[in-house]
Amino acid sequence: MNEHEVFDLGDVTLQHGATLRDAKLAYKTYGTLNNRRSNAIVYPTWYSGRYWENEWLIGDGMALDPSRYFIIVPNMLGNGLSSSPSNMPQPYDGARFPNVTVADNVAVQHRLVTEHFGIEELALVTGWSMGAGQTYQWAMSYPGMTPKIAPFCGSAKTSEHNIVFLEGVKAALTADEAWRNGWYTGQPTKGLRAMARVYAGWGFSQAFYWERVYEGLGFTSLEDFLVGFWEGFFLDDRDANNLLAMLWTWQNGDISRTPGFEGSYEDALATIRARALVMPAEKDLYFPPEDEAYAVERMPNAELRVIPGVWGHFAGSGMNEADTKFIDDALRELLAG
Repeated sequence: MNEHEVFDLGDVTLQHGATLRDAKLAYKTYGTLNNRRSNAIVYPTWYSGRYWENEWLIGDGMALDPSRYFIIVPNMLGNGLSSSPSNMPQPYDGARFPNVTVADNVAVQHRLVTEHFGIEELALVTGWSMGAGQTYQWAMSYPGMTPKIAPFCGSAKTSEHNIVFLEGVKAALTADEAWRNGWYTGQPTKGLRAMARVYAGWGFSQAFYWERVYEGLGFTSLEDFLVGFWEGFFLDDRDANNLLAMLWTWQNGDISRTPGFEGSYEDALATIRARALVMPAEKDLYFPPEDEAYAVERMPNAELRVIPGVWGHFAGSGMNEADTKFIDDALRELLAG
């Protein structure tokens, strides 16, 4: 983990009307911006993710090669590094942190890219899960800057089935008496552990568990995996109010709600002109391939490539070498095209 930088945004009025005063966007860059400012890639973070948890897809000889590209990883609002419930001063601290949309996130990222770095066009926007949602939003909000996108294991609109899953996650976390309606004095660890158990049935596929793939990750039993991986994941310096703030952003993801374009989902997809390589995972329970096939059919310059295998949503997490190669190969092809 390396030091990140912070872009001072000043006062930011959000899509739903609240104003984040003295807002901050934390980011990390890899590589060097060339003289023409033409080699920049934006690679946003995902639900609960921090910039260092994106680094598995960045490296020498990979598609996102810092010797060739200038890769910007902006931390999503609410993730604990950018302005979040856990670090905002009163009155928007803790449980009073306002609702932030995907479009809000992309708007402040756009300011970083244009105001701070002076970039007028990006080589690529890509991302996993909620990072994929931000990728779609970039193409929707700033089409002139975004000629190529590669969202993987994510969607341009959160489905009702996905919303239901997230309601279960939220209920598990907030049922802990220590949560105290968001005004806790210590992390509600019982709720975080319960949240992890709900998540465990969704992050990986049924086949992943049937084949006991977790044993290859060093876990000795199902219970060991549930505690060691899943509970450990959400107890790893992740704040409950931050998780709930980003959960709201996820549940309300929908490109057709973009400011200035209040239309149908289908009409919104039709406006995305970027060359799009959309990569759902074969057994993703959050964002199944048929949902993304529906989106690709309604985008004028898009291609669907399904990541094969049993890893489900976490095919996009960098944990499985074959999935990483599939994504990296696709990005390499898109960048070279």
